[in-house]
Amino acid sequence: MKKKAIIISIKGIKISKNEKKLLEKEKPWGLILFNRNIKSLNQVKKLIQDIRKISKDRKFPIMIDEEGGKVSRLKKLIHHSFYQKYFGDIYKFNNKTGLSIYKDYIDNLTIFLKKIGVNINTVPVLDVLRKNTSKIIGNRSFSNNANIVKKLGQICVKQYELNKLATVIKHIPGHGCASQDSHLKMPKVKLNYKVLNKIDFFPFKSNSSKFAMTGHILYEKIDKKNVTTFSKKIISKIIRKKIGFKGILISDDISMKALKYDLETNAKKSLLAGCNLVLYCAGNYKETYKLLKKVPFIDKFTAKKTSEFYKFLR
Repeated sequence: MKKKAIIISIKGIKISKNEKKLLEKEKPWGLILFNRNIKSLNQVKKLIQDIRKISKDRKFPIMIDEEGGKVSRLKKLIHHSFYQKYFGDIYKFNNKTGLSIYKDYIDNLTIFLKKIGVNINTVPVLDVLRKNTSKIIGNRSFSNNANIVKKLGQICVKQYELNKLATVIKHIPGHGCASQDSHLKMPKVKLNYKVLNKIDFFPFKSNSSKFAMTGHILYEKIDKKNVTTFSKKIISKIIRKKIGFKGILISDDISMKALKYDLETNAKKSLLAGCNLVLYCAGNYKETYKLLKKVPFIDKFTAKKTSEFYKFLR
């Protein structure tokens, strides 16, 4: 399977001539949609159809970040104000009712996502709320109880899989322990492995999601030099071995300010550390072109997992 190890984005509601050439010739692994790409139901359906037609791949991965609340890319199309914490709170009050409501919600959302052509949603957020958790996570987390976060995370992934959509657990191995927003600066966490393993890393264990997204967090007592996305130690020893994640690992957006190098270096460091794909969300054509020229084709592991994902979509 010949695909470049990058998920790209585009600038507007239609594919430009230059973007068309990129899809045709440079073969990105997939594409992520944002608010700027969505105007109406018919428009976004056509956009996705065009992307797949140009890529000559009817299962071309189209991702969206549709968590609900503030993180909703479909605001112009559906009223979707439910945060993950809403479902965590109901579940805490009554487990049975909470699960029933959450499953119904997922079933309805996945019907809509499939209708427009999306096949991957970047949910669930498995970060555990703490007293000093950055507001960038806040209500996006299910709970301050790691067991609730883990349980609802597993339910989310399984319910999406029943509806033949894939998920991306994030922000592995845990963003809830960070008090700063990684979009703006590098969050530093001083907690030791034992504490992190018991709370923050715990919800990601035993999760069957086909994809996971890294958090750009510096865990100073585990790897004092590298954020997770650049850390061979964290990716190999914690994410792969201790947590046991077996799917495709995607970097969080390489244009975020937590990563201090230029885009090409950020991409290179992410892949060398063990990320299988890098994510670039800004949609700048020139930068996308340069990245596509620089990033390698996916490795055998990623090709195998991608083939499994394609078979799952049948």
